[in-house]
Amino acid sequence: MTTSKNRNRGLIVGVAVAVAGAYLVGHERARADEDSSAKTTLSSPAAGNNQAPNFSAIVAKYGPAVVHVEARSDEQTSDGGHSGALGTGFIVSQDGYILTNNHVVEGAARVTIKLSDGRKFPAQVIGTDKEGDVAVLKIAGSGFPTVKIGNPADSHVGDWVVAIGSPYGLDNTVTSGIISAKSRTMSEDNPMPFIQTDVPVNPGNSGGPLFNLNGEVIGINSMIYSRTGGFQGLSFAIPIDEAMHIKDQIVGSGHASHARLGVAVQALDSSTASQLGLNSTHGALVAQVEDGSPAQAAGVQQGDVIVALNGQEIATPAELRARVSHLESGANTKLTVLRDGAKRTLTLAASGDAAGNAAPQTRAQSETPRPRLGVAVRQLSDDEAAQIGVDGGVLVARASGPAAAAGVSPGDVILAVNGVEVSNVEQLQQTIADARGKVSIVVYRDGQQLTLKAQLANTREG
Repeated sequence: MTTSKNRNRGLIVGVAVAVAGAYLVGHERARADEDSSAKTTLSSPAAGNNQAPNFSAIVAKYGPAVVHVEARSDEQTSDGGHSGALGTGFIVSQDGYILTNNHVVEGAARVTIKLSDGRKFPAQVIGTDKEGDVAVLKIAGSGFPTVKIGNPADSHVGDWVVAIGSPYGLDNTVTSGIISAKSRTMSEDNPMPFIQTDVPVNPGNSGGPLFNLNGEVIGINSMIYSRTGGFQGLSFAIPIDEAMHIKDQIVGSGHASHARLGVAVQALDSSTASQLGLNSTHGALVAQVEDGSPAQAAGVQQGDVIVALNGQEIATPAELRARVSHLESGANTKLTVLRDGAKRTLTLAASGDAAGNAAPQTRAQSETPRPRLGVAVRQLSDDEAAQIGVDGGVLVARASGPAAAAGVSPGDVILAVNGVEVSNVEQLQQTIADARGKVSIVVYRDGQQLTLKAQLANTREG
């Protein structure tokens, strides 16, 4: 995967690679010489000033529960081998349930698990969730070593974290770093609140555990930002509570369902908050309510500010999306909104989807599809915007579907859609939500502005 280079101003931009992930292979064995930098150096003892803590106790106790995942397809390569991917997973129960990323095992005909003691087991894929990028595997047996599950809410930016995985097929590689940010939303379609770290992860690390200093798993390493395909300082993990919620659904019913309200929301800035008579920017501003959605049926209106869900305060749109993703489809949900300076509590039943399909009740209520561009984007930093001489814009991390067909590429900066300047992720989401048919997209690439035409796809997912 490549990115554009700003030859005139030297802007360095990254590409989301779903990763860290599966190390694609076309032979029976991974080549260990693919990356001579994939080495592990554990820190010196005892945390002191400017020193990392000693992670050896964590590795000794929980390392045996981290497994190597080998996924093979039936497709043959030119040299007679079988194509596939290598990744990482970890055992969450003594009877052999394993978590990894969906993109590690997607399309695999056979999955093999190798433990740190060298034992190998054929694995059954119990179920996968593409939207959450989580897969649940099972190996036969009992008494397997397991990890300890933690609570990502108890972690803080700046905390030390540790990853164990198989970068480039190098099993049981240990790397460390800190939590750089929390609740990073990477896609217009996926509300996953990623944990951002600077832990070195590379292809083959995908699906591996991210530990805190208590030895508890708080995330699944899933993506990196990179211009080269290798680690460049930005890695992203799925919070373990999100992954375990998906796992419980898959084990219970064979699939995961993602609840939805049927609203498009955006962050409140100080100017908008002031116009609405609010003294805080906490909450999620409703920019659009889908026809026939649970939100519309409950009376949610454009311009409402959602401030609480089931009595729990909502500070940001990302927090709202994360909370909604944990709702059970059809369960009564209380939504607290601010409207005309007063609080109102509305009751609705969030709809859901199974295996990526819209729920039957949603289809019956509304056949109006939602337009989709097919990009994962992030906000430009002030320094990046200054380097290319723009006031706003969003950086394309991944392009698929209509965007890719129109020529949008990772590394492009989207400046405007249909003549409307795009200054942040929420504004792009809203502009696309309001659009129909073809859209005109102005992007910045290699020192030039280009205008691309895209035919929006329609989807009922949400």
